[in-house]
Amino acid sequence: MATLSSTLALYFSFTLLCFNLISASFSPLDHYLVNCGSSEHSTVDFDHRRFTGDVSDSTASFLTSTESISLADPNPCPKSSPIYHTARVFTRPSKYKFVIKDPGMHLVRLHFRRLRGSLDFSNARFHVLANGFVLFNSLSVEMGDDFEIVKDYVIGVDSDVLVITFVPSEKSNFAFVNAIEVISTPNDLMADVAQYVSFDKKEQIHGLLKNGFETMYRVNVGGWKVTPFNDSLWRTWVTDDEYLKSDDGSSKVHFGGRINYQEGGASREVGPDNVYNTARVIRSSGNSIPELKMTWTFPVTKGYKYLVRMHFCDIASIARGMLFFNVYVYNNLAYENLDLTEVTNRLLASPFYADFVVDGDSSGVLTLSVGPSNMSLPHAVDAILNGVEIMKINNSVGSFDGKICAHAVLKSWKRGNGNVLYPMLAAVFMLLLAFVIMHRRRTGVTDSVAWWRLPTEIPEVNLKCGNQLSSNKL
Repeated sequence: MATLSSTLALYFSFTLLCFNLISASFSPLDHYLVNCGSSEHSTVDFDHRRFTGDVSDSTASFLTSTESISLADPNPCPKSSPIYHTARVFTRPSKYKFVIKDPGMHLVRLHFRRLRGSLDFSNARFHVLANGFVLFNSLSVEMGDDFEIVKDYVIGVDSDVLVITFVPSEKSNFAFVNAIEVISTPNDLMADVAQYVSFDKKEQIHGLLKNGFETMYRVNVGGWKVTPFNDSLWRTWVTDDEYLKSDDGSSKVHFGGRINYQEGGASREVGPDNVYNTARVIRSSGNSIPELKMTWTFPVTKGYKYLVRMHFCDIASIARGMLFFNVYVYNNLAYENLDLTEVTNRLLASPFYADFVVDGDSSGVLTLSVGPSNMSLPHAVDAILNGVEIMKINNSVGSFDGKICAHAVLKSWKRGNGNVLYPMLAAVFMLLLAFVIMHRRRTGVTDSVAWWRLPTEIPEVNLKCGNQLSSNKL
């Protein structure tokens, strides 16, 4: 009995050690979790992460605005995370500043949910800027009482500070945010090179890391929803049922063994176990190869390029070298006769991902497919897909939402909502000038000599102001 107890204790200790090693495999140097509008030093969310209030003594330096208010939901929904029970509200451009210790790519997540009370959060329209990028110009989805919005970005930071700015738009009197995450990413999360795929060409493009990325879709193909608690980068992966165009002839597979991560290949930060140990497959049951493809469709916005990342892990084949299949993007052949064992050092259950850059076309729908190739074998798996990520790439003005750059957003706010000092001074000046002219006409030339210097100096001053104002025009 003692031997059995000792064995069980050793087993559970080993299991706990393995779990701790996995959990500690990624420890970001920059890791800020801010519960906006909260005075609590620590708030634990549903994924057991600790968020710090932005009005506590230790994080007061994050928020640089002095013209904001903190709000708390008087009757918060018990099903919502505590980070959605408070909010920070801004009536003018306001900034959060985060000290960066590890320059490079960073995850930026913004959390939004309307609070119950007198303020109508559903009418909030505002811009959010981050280090020169326009993250969005207004919330595109109206928030209900039980609806949360998480905006997820990866942007490069080459300075010692990351600045996130909230700017109310002309159609709204305020901006708000419930929580902010700023986390430095692993070096292997984003690649600088990807394959550009279109109907008439396929070529490599370089310099991707000069851009920013907004996550539009993160899908666990054939599996369950993956929550941030089960992802080392605290991401959410949704199921693929909503996006699967047709499941005729395909099936789901689940793998209970060990995923063989390899150095230089896909890591757990690229994709967690719960993504790579599930998949959808096409499998031939006889001597003939099925003539079908698995296809997924995703709504996208015309005029942007997208980074498409497809995750593969052969968890279904009974032996190496038996799986060959084609990969299609917009029905264009992106990979022909893909052999996963060839790209994973001839190991099964070893993850691999492929990055493609594509254009959002006029159809507004991005299609991805996998299917058998001319090298597929009978009585074998003939196609597989484990996960999909689709990220919008910023446009030429550094925006993920429209044609207005960050500089123009700030200038337009100043012009439309800023100081009324210049118009008031102009009105006073015009009244003064009218008074001088009328006085001159009434008193005659003799009395007006003392007034001549004022009109001759005014154009010089006005010219300088005019030049200054014109240089600030968009």
